[in-house]
Amino acid sequence: MAGHNKWSQIKRKKGANDQKRGQIFSKLSREIIVAVREGGPNPDANHRLRMAIDRAKSESMPNDNIERAIAKASGTGAENVNYEEIFYEGYGPSGVAVMAIALTDNRNRTASEVRTAFNRNNGTLGESGCVAWQFDTVGQIIIPADGHDADEVAMMAIDAGASDVDPTDDTIYVITERPLLSDVADTLRAAGVTVEQAEITRLPQNMIELDANDAQKTIKLMDALEDLDDIQHVYTNADFPAEVEEAVA
Repeated sequence: MAGHNKWSQIKRKKGANDQKRGQIFSKLSREIIVAVREGGPNPDANHRLRMAIDRAKSESMPNDNIERAIAKASGTGAENVNYEEIFYEGYGPSGVAVMAIALTDNRNRTASEVRTAFNRNNGTLGESGCVAWQFDTVGQIIIPADGHDADEVAMMAIDAGASDVDPTDDTIYVITERPLLSDVADTLRAAGVTVEQAEITRLPQNMIELDANDAQKTIKLMDALEDLDDIQHVYTNADFPAEVEEAVA
């Protein structure tokens, strides 16, 4: 299994600018709302909500925003918008697989925006199921390598039930089965390990190496999709050259 998603690594290096912070909080609020309506407002009894709150905190979303999203989801009235989860699949430069996950209250609007993003950025929107089979759905825990011994973290994670650990120069990626994500993350936190992020993700089974030109085109496609308000997550099996990752960072 591939240890982590290269696009996720590039996003972390790029960071989020202030102009996009509001959009990020809006997407996080939407995930919290859907989680509450799916399983209730108690994160101890609602795994999806717990993950959504953890992700919100990892993005420095204020507690007031989190509480407002939970309250909004628990209430009724004009703000009681129903969001639908939709998967969009297609191809980017060099035939790389691209999958985008949306939470939307208007599937026609979202489909049009996603199609436009693909068409304008050297991509092709495909049929449902055309690339999803190329990804494994797993739990992923991101730990900054600074201040942590990768071997010790790996031993603790494996003992707690992790299925894979992939250390890089600046980050340790811990992979778990979906149901074990929270337990492994909690065990690491209790041991004093800094958990930067813990969430359900899609890891590519095989990577497609890109040259610098197609790598830049793929990054533009991924950015265009992530800039859409309805899109929560974007995944690809593109393997970006090191020099492109460094240039983006």
